[in-house]
Amino acid sequence: MRRATFQHEGARRDAPLSAVVREDGVLYASGQVPVDPQIRQVVDGGIEVETWQTREYLKSTLTLACASLADVVKVNTFFTDMTSFSAINGVSREYFPSEPLARTTVGTTGLANPAMQIEIEVIAPAPES
Repeated sequence: MRRATFQHEGARRDAPLSAVVREDGVLYASGQVPVDPQIRQVVDGGIEVETWQTREYLKSTLTLACASLADVVKVNTFFTDMTSFSAINGVSREYFPSEPLARTTVGTTGLANPAMQIEIEVIAPAPES
């Protein structure tokens, strides 16, 4: 299968990335961050709000490739404060309530925008066309 890339309408074109790439039956969603797409600013309200916003943006990103969070098999989470681990887990349980997914969780000293506390990327099988 040929590679296909998907991008949100109105996405910045100066960034060298796609929102999601489909290759050989697999979807690779780029790291999504807690930015409100309407105003293009990091949401206020702490790590739980940032995690919710990031998951919501992941939902819309997967929709670009006709997929959903229910299709996800692997989650990679990067965040800047290890004391936020249980709060992030709480939000994750609501988005992925059934069988636990494969996951990598990485604490880091910073993300692309210093105001962000979290970035999440996912991998999912591509829906059959």
